Amino acid sequence: MMEQDWVLSVSDLNEYVRRSLAADPMLQGLRLRGEISNFKRHSSGHWYFTLKDAQSRINCVMFRQYNMGVSLRPADGMAVIVSGSVSLYVQGGAYQLYVQAMRPDGLGSLYAQFEERKARLAREGLLDAGKKRPLPLVPRGIAIVTSPTGAVLHDIRTVSARRNPAIPLTLLPVRVQGDGAAEEIAAAIRQAGKLPGIDVIITGRGGGSLEDLWAFNEERVAQAVFDCEIPIISAVGHETDTTIIDYVADLRAPTPSAAAELAVYDFLRTGQELQAAKDTMNRQILRRISMQRTELRVLASQLKSSSPMGKIREKRARVLQLEDHLQEAMRRTLDVKRHQLAIYIERLKGLSPLDKLNQGYSYVADGRGRTVTGIQKVQIGDPIQVYVKDGRIDASVTAVNPMNLDR
Repeated sequence: MMEQDWVLSVSDLNEYVRRSLAADPMLQGLRLRGEISNFKRHSSGHWYFTLKDAQSRINCVMFRQYNMGVSLRPADGMAVIVSGSVSLYVQGGAYQLYVQAMRPDGLGSLYAQFEERKARLAREGLLDAGKKRPLPLVPRGIAIVTSPTGAVLHDIRTVSARRNPAIPLTLLPVRVQGDGAAEEIAAAIRQAGKLPGIDVIITGRGGGSLEDLWAFNEERVAQAVFDCEIPIISAVGHETDTTIIDYVADLRAPTPSAAAELAVYDFLRTGQELQAAKDTMNRQILRRISMQRTELRVLASQLKSSSPMGKIREKRARVLQLEDHLQEAMRRTLDVKRHQLAIYIERLKGLSPLDKLNQGYSYVADGRGRTVTGIQKVQIGDPIQVYVKDGRIDASVTAVNPMNLDR
């Protein structure tokens, strides 16, 4: 029964330890000297890092309200003096130093070595920006120098397959940290530079502390990168991590995925953009054709209204109309003239000798065909011609007897 009373939960134990640490005056407001490693700046503004010396290390956190007043910019390898309190993170069961102040304590040994090597390589021309080689637009193949088991290889393959699955990827597996890693990386870069069909090399690893990334700070790796005739993209660590080969490589990518995006031309997206541009162009062309057709119909209508053929048809219709009017006028005139002629004919009939002949009268002419109008025109014995309605009678004058008109 007594044993059961003394059984604690994990939470109870961690809370007890936390209170014990908080009650120890030696662990409150202490100052600690060490070298920063594995520094992380959280999106919330809090800083997480490890403080270490040659034998030990301790996890540290510096909340945003405290680090806002720090003038220096922390980085891996930097030697600092911090002040704060030791406490236990109950949920994780790990004790850590809660830092409230920080000031520089000179450079750490690795950081100093990094800066010295960087300056020396710069003097030797290995960091010269004018010697950087441009990346080809569409590489025939890409060599990857990294660990075969890390997430780097997976990220590069995923991005490459999405952007252009036709580009072959060749892995040259190496260790990316620890003893012998720098030698393997340098040898793999030299080997990749001699492979046929390789136009770009990507070398890198995931994030880590300055010690974890140190193989990429080694001079032999930097020299192999500089000597390689094929463009090299450095993709070491996260965006905040910096190594020597980042300065020597032809291009630095903040992450391995970004390195693949820089190396692999996005054919699929370009095809989609071209198709979208084609569709847009087709729509614009069809819209333009429709507008031109509308304008053409308007112009055709205007041309039709002002066409000479229209005017010719109009004038032709007018001519036909005038022709009809003229024919009608001529017909009426002819009718009038025919009527007048009939009247004149009737009048002439009354004056015509033939009409008189039909009434029993006759017409007398002498032998020369001259009209005999009186007895004085002939003499006895002269031949005469007597015309009647149905013929001529040839005769001669046997006697001439004047007519007494008074009786």
